[in-house]
Amino acid sequence: MHSIDKQKRLHFDVVNVGLRAQATAVGLVQLCVELRDAGVLPDAALTRIKDAIADEVSVAGPRRRGAQDLRREVRDRLDQLFAGETKVGSAEALSFGDTPDG
Repeated sequence: MHSIDKQKRLHFDVVNVGLRAQATAVGLVQLCVELRDAGVLPDAALTRIKDAIADEVSVAGPRRRGAQDLRREVRDRLDQLFAGETKVGSAEALSFGDTPDG
């Protein structure tokens, strides 16, 4: 199975379970930050987690934008979010290609 097909299957499985909630996402980010800070989660693992999230968002993203551009922008925002130091801005800004709110 190709990577994009595998990602699409995972997307549908996650949607069917109902894990699209923001509370789940916040919990995941916090868990990753805690594990990284405790030295349990290596940078390579965190990179793979962020890549998986970016892949999922680009699969489910708006079709009017190029998937690669959207994925790159999402991945940059994930780096900021997982760093825990930068306000990322609204998802609406991402959908329309605007810059995040300060």
